Amino acid sequence: MTVTSTGNSYLDSLTSSQPAGSSSSNQTIGQEGFLKLLTTQLKTQDPTEPTDNTQMVQQMATFSQVAGITEMNQSLKSMLASVTSSRFGDASGWIGRAALISGNVATQAANGAYAGQITLPDDAKNVTLNLVNSAGQTVYTKDLGAKDAGNVSWSWDGKDASGNATTDGALQVVITGATTAGKALNPTNATWNEIQSVQSPATGTTKLITGLGSVDPADVLQLS
Repeated sequence: MTVTSTGNSYLDSLTSSQPAGSSSSNQTIGQEGFLKLLTTQLKTQDPTEPTDNTQMVQQMATFSQVAGITEMNQSLKSMLASVTSSRFGDASGWIGRAALISGNVATQAANGAYAGQITLPDDAKNVTLNLVNSAGQTVYTKDLGAKDAGNVSWSWDGKDASGNATTDGALQVVITGATTAGKALNPTNATWNEIQSVQSPATGTTKLITGLGSVDPADVLQLS
């Protein structure tokens, strides 16, 4: 709060006096300092020339406003702490579940499977799903055929034709095909990823830890 003239020459001299080399614009005090200043003003004012009533009311109104803002800030901090705790509790209930997250990378579930969802903006034909490992090798291909515009779910148990489980880890999702009008297909991909843990720092946003890394809960499209 900025201190202006109090109407008392002695008090004004106290607030205007500053150490050598200090900036003249640094004339702010806190709530406690304001209260001390106001009390001192009442004690030291000249009985024959008391502080103007209007000025006193203005000062008291200022003090009341500062006190109200301080109390409001304390209440907001308390509410924030409560919301943060509740948010963490809600998010922790997601551990072990799978979240559908936008992206072209599919991570392997605990049972070895992969799953995701393709969103087609137009009716399409010859739609093919390809899962590619980090070496650029296609480890799984599935012909989805013709599909109407909208969401198309897919899944793979993570095993090859011989029943052996893949050990490739995260796989890139590549969709090929064309629209029924013969134009290039531009689908949007999302993949299911298991939530391994929840991170909730004292300051900052709660994050879900998945095979993709940390994910904001707001980015989860669907929860299974």
